[in-house]
Formats: sequence, structure tokens, C-alpha cells
Amino acid sequence: MNLNQVTIASKDVAKATAFYKQLGLRLIVDALPRYVRFECPDGDATFSIHHTDTLSPNNNITLYFEDENLDATVEKLQAKGIQFTNLPEDKPWNWREAQLKDVDGHQLILFKAGNNRKNPPWRIHNS
Repeated sequence: MNLNQVTIASKDVAKATAFYKQLGLRLIVDALPRYVRFECPDGDATFSIHHTDTLSPNNNITLYFEDENLDATVEKLQAKGIQFTNLPEDKPWNWREAQLKDVDGHQLILFKAGNNRKNPPWRIHNS
């Protein structure tokens, strides 16, 4: 199996679309105001947003987008007016992360993990 598609809900899909386009995702399906789909600029994953009238207050969704040039990307996004809750910092799990929220309050983490995403020093080796 390969996880290659994630969908989130939004009360305002058009506003959310503008936000994710600012992050650099490429719009590939436009069925506004009900649904949109993006492809990520790197890799093969897709990401979509569908309309909902109400969002659960505890949606507990965290989206991770990896970027090899994390610090430069964060600076570019800040120049576009994107607000971050935490600027890039090194984490004990060997990732560098910056945090922000989208227009619907979903937690986003932009990160750089490199080989440590799938092969951290503490990886379990299955036989």
C-alpha cells in the first residue's frame, strides 16, 4: 500500500484553495465551491479539500509537508503574509520543523527530515 492522497474538510473551499496555492501546491481539479484537488510540487502525492458546513472542534488533523529548503521556504511564505505559530527549529527526532495553521485551523507542519523520516536511528528492523 501507498498513502498518496489526503482529503480535509473546509467551510470555505475557495479561501482554503488560495491558502494552499500560496504554499506552492498545484491545483489540478477545480470543482469550486465544493471540492478541489492539488498535486504536490515534489513527489506523487495529491491533496484535496471538500466543503463542509461544520468543522469538528477537535478534528485532530495534522498535515506534514516536507521541503528540502525549509528555512528558505518559510521565509518566502512569510513574505507572502503567511503567519507561522513556530518558526523552523531542530527537533529531538532529527527533523527540522515549522508550524502554522490553515484557514480552517488545521495544524500544518512544514519539515525537513531527509533520510530520518523513514530511517531514523531507532527504526525497528523487521525480518
